[in-house]
Amino acid sequence: MRPGGYSSMRARERGVMLIEALVAILIFSIGILAVIGMQGVAIKDVAAAKYRSEAAYLAQQLLSQMWTDNGNILAYAYAGGPPPAKIQEWVTNVQNKLPDAANQPPLVTISNVVPPAPAAPVGGTVQITLRWRLPEEISQGLPPHSFTVVAFVYPAPQS
Repeated sequence: MRPGGYSSMRARERGVMLIEALVAILIFSIGILAVIGMQGVAIKDVAAAKYRSEAAYLAQQLLSQMWTDNGNILAYAYAGGPPPAKIQEWVTNVQNKLPDAANQPPLVTISNVVPPAPAAPVGGTVQITLRWRLPEEISQGLPPHSFTVVAFVYPAPQS
């Protein structure tokens, strides 16, 4: 064989296949790590969505109770502390379903209170705010998540 011929070319190419394999493994490993990272974010987002939908359900549950209790909405006002009798069960339910809700009490504010006629049932604007924090957010000192619903609750006209 001549110098610089076929066998010297093979000698220079020796190990190229190994380098190609190592680069392919590196690219594959980075892809797998990215998929694992996306899976972790997806799990966290699913948990966050679960608590948001739970908060929406709880707020709608209280609103429907207020709408059926024709004109008695002032009995539902709550700003923390011992809850009124009308929402005692609801507050307990909120504390059981949302993490750290016992330390972040729900708020039920009633404003623009207007009775439609003298001695008639009272109606007004209701704002329900639910707050919660996940355990890792508590340890990091992060502010609570919140969900707020504003609705106009007025009694049905008497016939």
